[in-house]
Amino acid sequence: MKSVALHNLGCKVNGYEMDVMQQMLQEKGYNIVPFDEAADIYIVNTCTVTNIADRKSRQMLHRAKKNNPHAIVVAVGCYVQTGADAVKKDDAIDLAIGNNCKKDIVSVLEEYLRQQESETVTHIIDINHTGEYEEMKLTKTAEHTRAYIKIQDGCNQFCSYCIIPYARGRVRSRSEEDILSEVRGIVEAGYQEIVLTGIHISSYGIDRGDSELLQLLSKLHDIDGLRRIRLGSLEPRIITEEFVEKLSGMYKICPHFHLSLQSGCDAVLARMNRRYTTGEYFRTTQILRKYYSDPAITTDVIVGFPGESEEEFHATQEFVSKVQFSEMHIFKYSRRQGTVAADMENQLTEAQKARRSALLMEAEKQMSRDYRKNFIGRGAEVLFEEKKEIDGEMYWVGHTPQYVKAAKRSDGTEDLCNRIVRGTIAGFLDEDIMLLK
Repeated sequence: MKSVALHNLGCKVNGYEMDVMQQMLQEKGYNIVPFDEAADIYIVNTCTVTNIADRKSRQMLHRAKKNNPHAIVVAVGCYVQTGADAVKKDDAIDLAIGNNCKKDIVSVLEEYLRQQESETVTHIIDINHTGEYEEMKLTKTAEHTRAYIKIQDGCNQFCSYCIIPYARGRVRSRSEEDILSEVRGIVEAGYQEIVLTGIHISSYGIDRGDSELLQLLSKLHDIDGLRRIRLGSLEPRIITEEFVEKLSGMYKICPHFHLSLQSGCDAVLARMNRRYTTGEYFRTTQILRKYYSDPAITTDVIVGFPGESEEEFHATQEFVSKVQFSEMHIFKYSRRQGTVAADMENQLTEAQKARRSALLMEAEKQMSRDYRKNFIGRGAEVLFEEKKEIDGEMYWVGHTPQYVKAAKRSDGTEDLCNRIVRGTIAGFLDEDIMLLK
């Protein structure tokens, strides 16, 4: 059977879909090999969130063809969806499969192998005019303790900097029955923690009218053997008093909430079309802290958005300091053709964006350390994931429900992988890891 090398670019949703595609190929007998090795078929799951992501996607596709000029190179996903014309003209690409066709990877590939056409063959649907959720089901994952579960696709928000609604289409929710079936199978396979992921999981159910995120969470919470439910990125507006009160009654929900901020300045948020103010955002953090003790509140921030003045950047600095996030992901604004923001005036220089990014990263480093310091001397439950050497000694390393990384010294005999162990946080083992005793 032919060998296949796969490479994934982009988000957790892409990662989930890549795992499923690899699983389907393995079930059909294909031999999976590392991407750097010679292979008969190369599959690149592409990303298009920025112009840089587009370029990286093209680079990986050309690298695959260079590895083996006689191989079949398959481009899959978002870059294919938004750049169909460029894909058809690219001599490095033999087969292109858009979003909502990934589930057909095996049949499409085998049809191509039978015909071996000379020009690029494309399988791309009009993603913006489909209400069909592409059902893909995972039975195993590369991680041994945590499984990512995709519950929806698409986004209706149309933030001014974002191409994703054009690459992924409108909100399409997966049926409760299919999600619950997949999670039961994952739990039976030994996984104790799941992470719910999607392009905009806060919108789960709005297209179906027969479900909503809270209802799904309640049913997941009732699954025997499932110990932890972790939520992917949430829209701040979903965090209401009623939502959090009900959520706090589900003890399996990890107190770890990723609420994308993007800017701490109201004027910039308006230009981004984010549909909330900093005041509304701050109230969501206060609601979470009312119902949870020391919840991990993480976020994304974009610096250097078109027209961002020094005063507007300082407003962001002051706001993130006021919230005190446990972790921030800082991104320099990247111009993406096809979005409203790409045509805005007053585009900032790379030097301006780099300076602002460095300032926020320094603030993030201190906030993250201050947050983790709060747990010293307190009890914690850690789901251990791997064994690794730290400063010459072996430790088991995992995460608390708040996603604080913690390690316990190995005695050389026990196997703690995929076990939840309770202990006391004794202090910092290194810059990023706490010590569990």
